[in-house]
Amino acid sequence: MRRGTFVRWGVPIAAAAVIGAAIGAGPVIAAVSGDPVLPERSAQQLLADAVAATGKEGGIPPMSGTVQQTASLGLPALPQTGEASPLNLLSGSHEVKVWYGAKDKLRVAMPTQLNETNLIVNGDQAWYWESATNTATKVSIKAGTEAGMAQEHKLPTPQPTDLTPQQVAERLLANVDQHTAVRVINTAEVAGRPVYQLVLAPKDAGSLVQEIRIALDGETYVPLQVQVYAKESAEPAFQVGFTQVTFTPPAAENFTFTPPAGAKVEEKTLGTDLGQGAEQRAEHAKDVAGQAKVVGQGWTTVAVVPFSLSDLAGGAGDKTATPSGSRQGADPSALADSVLKSATPVSGTWGSGKLIKTKLVTALLTDDGRLLVGAVTPEEIVKAAGTK
Repeated sequence: MRRGTFVRWGVPIAAAAVIGAAIGAGPVIAAVSGDPVLPERSAQQLLADAVAATGKEGGIPPMSGTVQQTASLGLPALPQTGEASPLNLLSGSHEVKVWYGAKDKLRVAMPTQLNETNLIVNGDQAWYWESATNTATKVSIKAGTEAGMAQEHKLPTPQPTDLTPQQVAERLLANVDQHTAVRVINTAEVAGRPVYQLVLAPKDAGSLVQEIRIALDGETYVPLQVQVYAKESAEPAFQVGFTQVTFTPPAAENFTFTPPAGAKVEEKTLGTDLGQGAEQRAEHAKDVAGQAKVVGQGWTTVAVVPFSLSDLAGGAGDKTATPSGSRQGADPSALADSVLKSATPVSGTWGSGKLIKTKLVTALLTDDGRLLVGAVTPEEIVKAAGTK
């Protein structure tokens, strides 16, 4: 789905961002539980199989199916937004239909209760269709744009716009190190298919993550499901996986699109008008990275960046843009007010601030203008606040 990176359905969420950052690359521990259904394979073998399945020349095999994403992060009540808002991905269940023919043939449909959003990629051309606004955007992909956009937006952690298990798993499997114990379960099933489950568990007690389960198809080794469990929780706090999947080439008509009669049709070229401002964004990112720092390592890593409520309030009215130019989303000030209502005042030798804890992430906004975020306990993040 790399060609679809230009579709901005959301912004990075701290709860998702810190999960994958805790995992690096090295030795792992393998174990098998239950009566074997699939042939036994070590964790190392499955890691190699998964990387090969998602990164080999030609990509994953042709397939189609329905993906369901479920989030139960324990967030406070969020302000109501439009159906396509990224905030809606932070809670409840959401369904996405996927057709994959090849690296340059992809269709993703995100249905809602009353409307549907479609992205259809076929070669160097794509269509983005929003039924809510009756708008179809024809996007031509300029040569070299895909690599540049992928590099610009590539992060080593799961993002809310990672709508398929393959995308989430690829990020997680790229980083497994000495801070992580890995075992294998070969008796599980996803979407009616036997799967291997790679179970990644942090060794550090200071992490809020209990384990991450990555289900790999027993035949193709394509990731079919990713589940993130918080400590002392029997159900996943975050899950994305196929509820139905077929490994056969989708029909050619899935990758063709004709705007309905009466639809508003726009044309854009990715790499020109959609790519404008890339240099400014890169410069801004470089500036922020220069001011940011990381405290700790492995699963107890805490990111520290300059931040204040005025920064968030200053973005009020700046909604998430789609290729058709529509604006969707929520007022950042309203979101901040909603989240801060659940904050707990804390203080220490480092000063004072407001602490927010969910099932998978803890955030601390200090009065001296810092934001600390990590998949760690409140004790860990308060300790990190005192680290210079």
